[in-house]
Amino acid sequence: MKTLQVGRYLVLATLLISGVANAQLNEHYKNVKQKEGDMSTAQNNKEVVRKIYEESLNKRNLGSLKEVISEDYTGVQGIKGVAGFEPPITQLIAAFPDVQWKILELMGDGDKVMVKWEIQGTHTNAFQHIAATGKKVSGTGMGIYTLRDGKVVSTQVQTDRLGFLQELGVLPVDLSQLNNKKAHNGQINFIDKFLVPAAAKQEFYERMGINRSFIKQLPGFIKDDAYEYTDDKGNLVCVTVAQWESREAFSKAREAVQAQYAKEGFDIGAMLKRLNITLDRGVYTEVKE
Repeated sequence: MKTLQVGRYLVLATLLISGVANAQLNEHYKNVKQKEGDMSTAQNNKEVVRKIYEESLNKRNLGSLKEVISEDYTGVQGIKGVAGFEPPITQLIAAFPDVQWKILELMGDGDKVMVKWEIQGTHTNAFQHIAATGKKVSGTGMGIYTLRDGKVVSTQVQTDRLGFLQELGVLPVDLSQLNNKKAHNGQINFIDKFLVPAAAKQEFYERMGINRSFIKQLPGFIKDDAYEYTDDKGNLVCVTVAQWESREAFSKAREAVQAQYAKEGFDIGAMLKRLNITLDRGVYTEVKE
């Protein structure tokens, strides 16, 4: 009887050990399959992003974007799908007809793909209000693409805008030369930086034109310049630099501008708030070496 009981225990122990081993093995295979699936998804996503640059952009086959851009993608000004993805690309191609993208790095992890690229092209036509220069320029950028079911649903893009504008000659390599003529002997620079939503650009340009024309008539005015670029969301980033002979001349000019506003019944604060424009301004003097 004891021998029979011992035999039963051995059988049960064997079955138990076998069951645990099988469960562990199944879990192992499940994890392996999951990792293989994740690697396959990441690889497929990388090929989707590669296709965007090598097929859609470099070969100008923009029609193929519908195969890789989700209808849920939200681009500039909230536009959905391919129509929201295309504008920054088509604007760049229009200004630089020979532009080419070279992928420098491409990495994938799950639903994310990171790409680093270099572009080269000739500035043949106007680009964001910058007249054609005929210059051949290059620039770098990075993007993080999020994909779902093999299509892009969102992007985060960063480019070297400063270097790009410097190559075009819009900004000097030495940014201390922004005014071309440095302030000296008490001269000052009054600098405004505006962030203007796309929908507010026209009204902003109109007001800026009025203000720039007015201050040029005032005593103590030396010169003014304006610099701009459009970010990836379609917002205008504009910097204006007005140079005055002295702080006294600037103070009187500011009083004259406020008086003109009152005469026109114009409230700049209300305009900025209504159009959702943000402003950073200040009086700057040259930093001595």
